[in-house]
Amino acid sequence: MVVCSMNSDDWLSRFHAGKRSIMEECYREHFDAVMQAVGKMLSFADRETVVHEVFYRLLSDPAMRTSFQGGSLKAWLRTVARNRAIDYLRRHRRERELDPRAASELERSQARRREEAAEAKLLIDRFRRKRLPEKLEPIFETRFLQQLSQREAARKLGMRRTTLAYQEQQIRDLLRRFLLGGEEP
Repeated sequence: MVVCSMNSDDWLSRFHAGKRSIMEECYREHFDAVMQAVGKMLSFADRETVVHEVFYRLLSDPAMRTSFQGGSLKAWLRTVARNRAIDYLRRHRRERELDPRAASELERSQARRREEAAEAKLLIDRFRRKRLPEKLEPIFETRFLQQLSQREAARKLGMRRTTLAYQEQQIRDLLRRFLLGGEEP
């Protein structure tokens, strides 16, 4: 049996190193204290989850072990466990705050946005097929879809900005007639 002498530098260095015998002894000696620390805040299943998270981190995270610099390991573990329980409660409270009505409204809103985006894409595709001349396609793509500035679009297309601006206005006129007057030319 390993004695957990908190004042021993040898014990502390072996604890920081995560030596199996030290970890096992700490688990056996302090499991109940950790369980008790979170038991006041959490129900049985949640309590077990947090306790196992604390000991898992203790075993797997050297940075966590080295944050203990001596003193009462039991008090330190209880503090760590309480903090984990508080984090756990906060995380679950945020999840629960979104009540079913709000969640269903959010889902409806997201569905509406997806539907509107799909309709917009179909409308753009119809405009391109039925009204947009092929020579204006690159300008429509860079200015309206990619939303590049006139200077960036002109540079990308290798044309003068004034020419691009004139052709952009032609596209705007075509688009306005398409949207206001339907699809027929």
